[in-house]
Amino acid sequence: MLDQDEVTQLIKEAQSGNEQAKTKLLSENSPLIKSIIRRYKGRGIEYDDLYQLGCIGFLKAINNFSFEYEVKFSTYAVPMIMGEVKRYLRDDGYIKVSRSVKSDAARINGYIERYRQKNAESPSVDQIAEEFAIDPRDVVFILDSSKMPISIYENTDDESGKNVIDKIPTSENENDNINKIMLRDLISSLPDRDKKIIILRYFRGSTQCEVARVMGVSQVQVSRLENKILCMMKEEFKKGEYN
Repeated sequence: MLDQDEVTQLIKEAQSGNEQAKTKLLSENSPLIKSIIRRYKGRGIEYDDLYQLGCIGFLKAINNFSFEYEVKFSTYAVPMIMGEVKRYLRDDGYIKVSRSVKSDAARINGYIERYRQKNAESPSVDQIAEEFAIDPRDVVFILDSSKMPISIYENTDDESGKNVIDKIPTSENENDNINKIMLRDLISSLPDRDKKIIILRYFRGSTQCEVARVMGVSQVQVSRLENKILCMMKEEFKKGEYN
């Protein structure tokens, strides 16, 4: 694991054109990239392609990152990586249909329209299959392929203002993994005193009185410091929120 000073130096070198620094950052952050892209598996894109998209987003994060943002680089990189994958799904992710299927769909839809005008009702699948001498299952496939799929980036009708993709359920474990990575980076950036309080309280189960004895301060001081640290962490975590 790289410490914060090493990350800072590598980012500066990478932004100056040092390819080895970029490679080092990519290698060290590969688990982060994989945790993010895993939620997009099963959407018609090969895993290796997803990983490449994640790497592109990560490299963009390196190029665009500013130390004036006052956030951890990994926190800044998460939405950049997700944005690159989402952009690809938006621009290139629609269902591709062969020309022959499109041609068959056009002929069948033309027949259906003529049938409706003549008989005031739609033909059955079996009637269409008989007309074109094809299997009924092929009729269903061809007709389904001619329907325009909804864009996963189309707005939903509710008041949330979210796109369809944001409504698709994802594995809670995958989201938890990303949250844990972001939380780990946030804790590692705390001053030694604050980090010790958080670790003792939330990772070792110590009471405030026990922490006070270890730190050599009063329980009231520990309580006040703990509340201050948690409020700060909450605000910092919101800056990198991706949900």
